[in-house]
Amino acid sequence: MEYILQGALINFKRKTMIRLIAVIISVALIPGVNLYPQNLAIEKNREMILETMHSISSHTLMEYVEELVSDKYAGRLTGTEEYDEAANWLANQFREANIRALGDNQSYFQKFDIPYTLVFRECFVSLHIPVNGDTILKNYEYVKEFIPGSTSGSGEITAEVIYAGYGITAPELDYDDYKGIDVKGKILVLEREAPVSDRNNPELFKKWRPYSFHQYKLDNAVKHGAKGMLYNYGPIGNPNNSYHPGFIYSHIGDSVISDLFSGTGKLHREVVTAIQEKLQPQSFRTGKTVTIKNTTEHHPDGKGSNVIGWIGGNDPELKKETVMIGAHLDHLGACYEIMPGANDNASGVAVMLGIAKALAMLEMPLKRSIVFIAFGAEEQSIIGSKFYLENPAFPTDKTVCMLNLDGVGNGTKLTAIAGKNYTEIWNVVEWANNEYIHRSIRPTDFPNLARPRLDAARFMWAGIPSISFSAYGTRSAYHVPQDNIDLITPEIMEDLAQMLFLAVIEMANRE
Repeated sequence: MEYILQGALINFKRKTMIRLIAVIISVALIPGVNLYPQNLAIEKNREMILETMHSISSHTLMEYVEELVSDKYAGRLTGTEEYDEAANWLANQFREANIRALGDNQSYFQKFDIPYTLVFRECFVSLHIPVNGDTILKNYEYVKEFIPGSTSGSGEITAEVIYAGYGITAPELDYDDYKGIDVKGKILVLEREAPVSDRNNPELFKKWRPYSFHQYKLDNAVKHGAKGMLYNYGPIGNPNNSYHPGFIYSHIGDSVISDLFSGTGKLHREVVTAIQEKLQPQSFRTGKTVTIKNTTEHHPDGKGSNVIGWIGGNDPELKKETVMIGAHLDHLGACYEIMPGANDNASGVAVMLGIAKALAMLEMPLKRSIVFIAFGAEEQSIIGSKFYLENPAFPTDKTVCMLNLDGVGNGTKLTAIAGKNYTEIWNVVEWANNEYIHRSIRPTDFPNLARPRLDAARFMWAGIPSISFSAYGTRSAYHVPQDNIDLITPEIMEDLAQMLFLAVIEMANRE
C-alpha cells in the first residue's frame, strides 16, 4: 500500500509540474507579456554579436579618456577653442567608424550660442583678523578652502560679510532673506539650493523650486546692491551661473564658514536647521571683513556645439524611430587650474564611443536607428541638451529612449538613475547584465523636480524615457582638478559599454 501511495504522489507531482509549465508557456505567449526579455536576433546571431561585444576593450576606452583629459583641450569648457578641438576629435572618430553625420548642414556639429568666462591664476579669498589694533590676513587654500566663481566678474573687493541664508526673496511664500538687513556694498554668504527638499516634500518644493537656481541667487544679490558673494558650495568649480561685470564671488567650504561664524554666538548647522524647520530667515551681520580677488575674462558671444552621429535602421517603419545614447563632452575648463573632467565626463564619452564603434562594425542590420550625441554646455546649465530638444535631429515622439552616460568611469558598482521610472527599458538592461556581464547595478527612482543636473532630466521633461548611468564605490573627485586619469577604473567602463551594446541591439530590434 505504501508503494502505491508513493507512486500516486509522484504521478500527482508530475502532472502538477506539467500543468505549471503549460501555464508559464501560455502566459509567455500572451501579447505584451515578456517573462524573459530575450531578443531572437541575438540568439540567432549569438556568436557574432558576442565576438563584436568583446571588441569593446577597457584599454581602448582608457585611451579615449586619456585623449580627452590631455592639456590641449584645457578642460573642454564649451565655447572655447579647446572645446571645439575636442569636438573635432570626436567627429573624426565617428567619421572613421563610418557613423553618419546628423548635425547642421550634413556635418557632425549642431551649433548654439553659449557665453563663457575664463578664470586666471590671480585669485584669492582672505579673512581680515583684528589683532591688538592691527589687522592680519588669513589667506585660504585653493581647492581645499575656496575655488573662484567660474562666472565671476574680474576685480578685487573688500567688504563686511553678511549671512543671508538662501538669498531668496519670495513674497508669495512670505519669505525674504534680505528683510531687515542692508547689503549694499557688502559681501554675502549664501547657501545653495532651497530650504525645502524635493524628496521630503515634493509639493511644497515645487513652490520653492524657482529660487533654488544659482542664477536666481546671484541675480537677486546684485539686485539688492551686494558687490560680492561667498557661496557655500563645495568648494567646487561650477560655470552654471549668471555673469555681472562688477560682481565678484567665490565658492567656499566648511573651514571658511566656520571662521565666519566664529565669535558670532551662532552655529552654522543650527542656523540652517532653523531656516529649514521654521521657513523663516535667519540673516545677520557677521562682523567679519573679507577680501575676494578674481581675475577673469568674459566672452558673451561664445559658440558651442553638440556632436551628433547615427546608424540608420533597416526596417521600413521602425527605422523612423531611434534609440539614443548620450554623454556630455564638456567640463569646466580652467578655474584657474585645468579641471580635466576624467570621470565627469570623458568616461561617458569614451563608453558612448566604444558602443558606437561596436554597433557600426556589427554584421547584422538593426531595425531602429541609433543616435549618438555628445552634448555641449551640460556644465553651463544643461544648454546643449535643451537646444537639441528644441531642434531635434529626430522627432522627439519617435525617440524610443535616451540612455545617458555621466560619470561612469570611477567605481566598482553602477547606478541606473530613473531605472525604476522606466521599467520596460530597465528590464532590457538588467537582462543584458544578468545574462552576460554580471556587474552590480542598482536602479533608482528619480522625481526630477529640482533644477536640471543631468541631460537626461531635460529628456524626461520632454516625455522621452531616459535612464542615466553612473559609477560609484571608490574614491572620487567632483569638479576639482583631482578628477584626473588616476581615478579612472577601466573595467567598469568596459562592463557598462558591453552591457549597453547588447541592450541597444535588443531595443533596436524589438517589434
